[in-house]
Amino acid sequence: MRVRLMTESGEEIRGAFLLRLGGWTEARYWEEAPEDHIWEFEDGEVIVHSPAPLSHQRLVGFLSFLLRDYVEAHGLGEVFNGPAVLRVRPGAVKEPDLFFVHRDRLPADRSDWVEGPADLVVGFVSPPTRRYDLEGKARIYEEGRVREYWVLDPELQVVTIHRLGHPGYRVGEISQGRIPSTAVPAFWIEAEWLWRDPLPAALECLRQILEASG
Repeated sequence: MRVRLMTESGEEIRGAFLLRLGGWTEARYWEEAPEDHIWEFEDGEVIVHSPAPLSHQRLVGFLSFLLRDYVEAHGLGEVFNGPAVLRVRPGAVKEPDLFFVHRDRLPADRSDWVEGPADLVVGFVSPPTRRYDLEGKARIYEEGRVREYWVLDPELQVVTIHRLGHPGYRVGEISQGRIPSTAVPAFWIEAEWLWRDPLPAALECLRQILEASG
């Protein structure tokens, strides 16, 4: 099913957008949210995201390949991509671009979603969603005790890293050099890989990561 979003005048909503619809419950979200489109639930509202451009999909695919193969090589857990569902906490259900769950917290095989917290969540922003991703989502992930939250901004060529500390997230920005993960042991990427056009060969990047991790 393809969801068509319309204005009050009957025109289809096109281009990048972030739409919030009030009056929902979490139960209604589970019953009615479409499976082929990114819909999230947050404290009485559903949040509808516009379809991602190809550049976004390529970057998600690149980093998913690196993280998934690394995690499998070390037997650490499992990597998921949206629209896989992460229930961060009661009243907050997200469909992150990419997230990692340690093997000790993986759901049962027949589960339809992951019950939080996740160990690492990665989001890729565009100008219409930048403030929400950096502030609103960060607050939700912090409340849900997600250990690490990366926000990749291809336009500004910066990665904002949120790491859980005491009492909450510690935030830093990296635009060059190595980006290490504390949630995925010994995993890292080079920031410059993310900004190349075209993206570098994923197999070669993975080889470098695996060799450095021992």
